[in-house]
Amino acid sequence: QVQLVEAGGGLVQAGGSLRLSCAASGGTFSMYVMGWFRRAPGKEREFLAAISWNGGTTYYADSVKGRFTISRDNAKNTVYLQMNSLRPEDTAVYYCAARYAARSASYDRAYDYWGQGTQVTVSS
Repeated sequence: QVQLVEAGGGLVQAGGSLRLSCAASGGTFSMYVMGWFRRAPGKEREFLAAISWNGGTTYYADSVKGRFTISRDNAKNTVYLQMNSLRPEDTAVYYCAARYAARSASYDRAYDYWGQGTQVTVSS
């Protein structure tokens, strides 16, 4: 069983930056593809980014490509999401997720474990 704990959310002005982190425990972190998702009020959960087990391959949703960067540190069992040029429409609860598979995926049903989420609010 893998436990995931997100941190780093908060309130930021439009155009600002935040760095989210997700610490994993209870499993062999390097065996998991890691992903970031978000859910805005009244909307479905949305895929943002995924990263392969060794960090060599990353995938992004078009909505965040060029603004968000996913990375991981297997020595620290942590995955990060650097968010730049934030917009009010980025306001949501952000979740990290772990997938026990060799390949990344962009749909939430493909992920086996989820964190509790961290709130990001972008003011205009």
